[in-house]
Amino acid sequence: MNLIDVVERLFDQYGYYVLLIGLPLDFIALPIPPGNSTLTYTGYLVYLGLLHWLPAYLFALAGAILGVTITYGIGYRFGTPLVDRFGKWLSIHPEFLEKTRKRYDKYGDKLLLYVFFVPGVRQFIGYFIGIIRLPYRTVATYAYAGTAIWVTVFFSVGYVFGEQWKQVFQIVERSLTRTLILIGVLFVLYQLTRWIIRRSRKR
Repeated sequence: MNLIDVVERLFDQYGYYVLLIGLPLDFIALPIPPGNSTLTYTGYLVYLGLLHWLPAYLFALAGAILGVTITYGIGYRFGTPLVDRFGKWLSIHPEFLEKTRKRYDKYGDKLLLYVFFVPGVRQFIGYFIGIIRLPYRTVATYAYAGTAIWVTVFFSVGYVFGEQWKQVFQIVERSLTRTLILIGVLFVLYQLTRWIIRRSRKR
């Protein structure tokens, strides 16, 4: 049984509640069908007229925001003590978190507008912003906005492209992967260039 078959079966059994329950579980990083495919298939069901677009979209948005909020709360409440006690076994030290916090202070808030498109990062970011004690007002402003963008994009793929949603979904997934790899390469080159320039100036 492939991923799409699993999503279809879940919708057949639970309807809208797949979104309200399944999307938070995706953020918590449990082994369930990923949110991208769930949202796209939701849009397709709306296209077919099997779901009403407004409750489907609102359930999806509520489920995603709930997932961010839960993981943020877990990170905020338990993150730092767990890192202090067990971080060395995970190669995560308080100094690392402090450096990450400083980088986030420099670049961070706007990153929340698109990190939800990155599998793996989406499941981690809520915990992380809780661990670094990002103010809830900032979470509500940027993380919820990023969540809404993510939900809207994949929901729209299924709704707009209808019967071709699987093909378009695969294209979008591949394009995101390639774009993220390119961004990563460019970032590394940028950091390397800065390091070379600093070294040359010191000489």
